Amino acid sequence: MTFDAIVIGGGAAGLFCAAEAGRRGKRVLVIERNAQVGRKIIVSGGGRCNFTNRSVNAENFVSENPHFAKSALARYTSQDFVELVRKHQIAYYEKKLGQLFCRESSKQIVEMLIAECRDAKVRIVTGCSVERVERGTSFSVKTDQGTIESERLVVATGGLSFAKIGATDFGYQIARQFGLKIIETRPSLVPLVLSGESFRDLAGVSVDAIVSTDGKDVRENILFTHRGMSGPAILQISNYWDKSRPVLIDLLGGVEASGLLSENRNTSKRLDNFLAGYIPAKVADRLFGKSAQRLSDMSDAGIAAAARRLNHWELRFKDTEGYDKAEVTLGGVSTDELSSKTFESKKVPGLFFIGEVLDVTGWLGGYNFQWAWSSGYAAAQDI
Repeated sequence: MTFDAIVIGGGAAGLFCAAEAGRRGKRVLVIERNAQVGRKIIVSGGGRCNFTNRSVNAENFVSENPHFAKSALARYTSQDFVELVRKHQIAYYEKKLGQLFCRESSKQIVEMLIAECRDAKVRIVTGCSVERVERGTSFSVKTDQGTIESERLVVATGGLSFAKIGATDFGYQIARQFGLKIIETRPSLVPLVLSGESFRDLAGVSVDAIVSTDGKDVRENILFTHRGMSGPAILQISNYWDKSRPVLIDLLGGVEASGLLSENRNTSKRLDNFLAGYIPAKVADRLFGKSAQRLSDMSDAGIAAAARRLNHWELRFKDTEGYDKAEVTLGGVSTDELSSKTFESKKVPGLFFIGEVLDVTGWLGGYNFQWAWSSGYAAAQDI
């Protein structure tokens, strides 16, 4: 059996690319090893799928080549995808910071993609495992259901996150098979595990804070866990985290602690009781203790030390919570190997890589889904 293009992976990028290519009259086959397509879409966003963000640009992505994403993001924008969502009459809402979610269910996005593929006469095969790929005059894809030939092969296999719903390293295997470079991978948008001091007694407590590392600042919520920290700010900063560097946390979210404490030196309140008006009481108690002296009795040095801990609390993390807890995979197929316009391999004509399998990782907030749509669209134009 022969197709114009075979797409390996029935996730966001793969389905969208297939539908776009099919709409242009190409005979397209999608191969998905799971029993259903779009499983990661279904579980995303708490079951409501943060399908894009109102404001998307290349600065919202992490890559060895920060400019690679620009072309694709400009050619298919978040507004373009919102129009598709509206066309299918899917109700959505903006949660915060431009994040757009389905009002009812993430399954609606999967159903929309399947409908688009059906209208474009794309064939989708599920429960089918690719055993190996060979290339002669065309690509030969050998599966447990037979061998299929195609002039073009699109690898949309995703990264290593969410292994329990079928994530594998197969996309990286194909890249290595054809001599393409892989940027080292690791879990990202993931909770971090503390090194040394633990805050198990604070598990479940959250604080609005500013989290910083390696010159990057994130103003969002942090959440204490039994092993370390999570919450949107920690997940976001994990894109930039390196165990060799500390993470700084401003518990007052930008309020200058030194001035705040100095201005209230005449109060008879203990430090922890005073701070309970600005941060959760359990956090104030844990950091400064119930035996903390009154503000009015504190020395200038004591005020300065307390201010440093509030605005510049330095923590060391030893690891992430791993791929099972990660939303995405950092690293992947090097963008140096591909055309930023078509996503075709520079070394192997007809071989494309799109979506999360690439060394392009978006921030938390719908950016990774937009990358799936934009990269899939770009490849489909060339297919």
